[in-house]
Amino acid sequence: MSNLIVRRSAGRQLPPLSREADLFKPFGDFWFLNPFEELSVPAFAPKTFMPPFEIKETKDTFIFKADVPGVKESDLELQVIGNRLNVTGKRDEEKEERGETFHTYERSFGNFARSFTLPEGVDAEHIGADLRAGVLTITMPKMPEVKPKTIPIKATTLPVKA
Repeated sequence: MSNLIVRRSAGRQLPPLSREADLFKPFGDFWFLNPFEELSVPAFAPKTFMPPFEIKETKDTFIFKADVPGVKESDLELQVIGNRLNVTGKRDEEKEERGETFHTYERSFGNFARSFTLPEGVDAEHIGADLRAGVLTITMPKMPEVKPKTIPIKATTLPVKA
């Protein structure tokens, strides 16, 4: 029984055991990991679409940009609720047509939702959004600076009674 080898996989089919197969596994039992994927996500986990965002502040605005290639304008929704910006959308899966075969399918698809807390001073009434070349740009103007208002003091003199 000393030659019995048990190999388990979490979601991937393991190749049949053979001496030739072992020669092509320089990393031992970690052969199923893709070195170009993030290690925090298991190689067998389903991929979902989660667009990356960048947030930039200028003197007058906050600018949010998200890469959303393949997402249509009608599949995006932006909402401001209180001091939260909610961005939701979806990217549809490409359908396999009759006579076609996918040999590799690494693109992600599905619904996504992102939520951001807005900083103080955002003019929520004038937020704008633009979708161009697969990039969603959300522009949030800042409120004008609140300047202290000086209140003049009027002195009144009362008549002096003698």
